[in-house]
Order: sequence, then C-alpha cells, then structure tokens
Amino acid sequence: MSNSKLFVGNMAHSLTQDELERMFAAHGTVIDVKVPVDRENGRPRGFAFVTMATPEAAQAAIQALNGHAVGDKKLTVSEARPREERPSFNRSGRDPRQRGDSGGRGRRY
Repeated sequence: MSNSKLFVGNMAHSLTQDELERMFAAHGTVIDVKVPVDRENGRPRGFAFVTMATPEAAQAAIQALNGHAVGDKKLTVSEARPREERPSFNRSGRDPRQRGDSGGRGRRY
C-alpha cells in the first residue's frame, strides 16, 4: 500500500468528524478528516476520507476498523482511489461538452 488516504464508507449519520478522528488516531497520526455533507440538507452523506501520516498507519487503521460496528452500521475502510473523471451535466441532464444530433427535437432556427 502506497497511499495513506482512506475511504470510510457505511458511516452512521450520527458519527462526527471529531469521533472519526479519535477512532483513527488510535492507529497513527491523522493528518486530515473530511466528511462530505449533502448540499440540499446539510447532513453527512454517509462516508468520509481520512488521511493518515504514513501508509503503515493507514494499513493499521484498515485492519483495525474495517468491519468495526458503530451504532447499527459496520464501517468499510479501504485505501481511497483517485476520483474517476465524470462528465459535468447542465440542468437538462446533458453533457454540455457533447454536441450532436438532437434527433429532430429541440429548437429550430
């Protein structure tokens, strides 16, 4: 394992960033904790990213906390993977970078 950034999934919505940091700090130095929140309602989205100081600390945290029960959920802890390139969509749901035949639908000038 060469990465020290971890993905934490299946989180109870009640789990706070501070609690998460304390859990991971038991296995090494924690550099950063990010708990994304839903833009609509401001609630946690059920996952987080934790960056450990070393790959060894990250591996120790995976071994100790993957499957660990918090509330009524069992955490999934794994090495974070780079974000995949995703198309951006405008309000119509179409990728604005793609042009093409509208199939006869749409505005005619």
